[in-house]
Amino acid sequence: MAPAPVAGEYVALGDSYASGAGAGSYLDGSCRRSSNSYPALHGKGFPSFKFVACSGATTKSLKSQFKALTPATSLVTITVGGNDLGFVDVMTTCTLNGDKSCEKRVGKARDFARDQLPGRLDATYAAIKTAAPSAQLVVLGYPRLFTPDDGCRTLSVRKRQALNDAADELSGVIAAAASRAGARYVDVREAFADHGVCADEPWINALVSPTDDSYHPNKAGQAAYFAALSPSS
Repeated sequence: MAPAPVAGEYVALGDSYASGAGAGSYLDGSCRRSSNSYPALHGKGFPSFKFVACSGATTKSLKSQFKALTPATSLVTITVGGNDLGFVDVMTTCTLNGDKSCEKRVGKARDFARDQLPGRLDATYAAIKTAAPSAQLVVLGYPRLFTPDDGCRTLSVRKRQALNDAADELSGVIAAAASRAGARYVDVREAFADHGVCADEPWINALVSPTDDSYHPNKAGQAAYFAALSPSS
């Protein structure tokens, strides 16, 4: 039997959407951990909080983050999978090239999401369960980047639709893997529905400087993640 967890030990894992890239007020350099991120906001309610999410992380590079997990961990949150699909390359391709090139690259990412990501996520969640057997695992997904019919000129209608469709497929794959692992899945697409890149009140950055902050939730977006996470945790 696993040891009972120490009350309130929270470990935050994942990629740039979990570290808070795009939300400013960074606590470090390369990992772009933000004091405005959903883990930082949620961690204020815990006596023990380990914030190890890091920009650029994939399911294959989480091993160093797993070192923060112990049998005493009571809550683990994670957002991961987008970089496995080549998020940065997808957005670069769609920004610099035409509709067909964008749709082709997005299609490649969707194929990966269907064919290879499920196994990677299963292995990731299993590793978390092994390292922190008493912890509640909460998996947070990704929003659609664009609000439909928002008149956005950043990318064409076809590109925006392709990217939103890919976000929907990715959400489905992650939700299914979370269910298989017995984890709670937090779907943020509805919360972000009217707050895409070009919305009147955007919660996701457009193409900005530094470019690492582009197409990531801003401070308001991370607050929305926190609100989605909080009620049942």
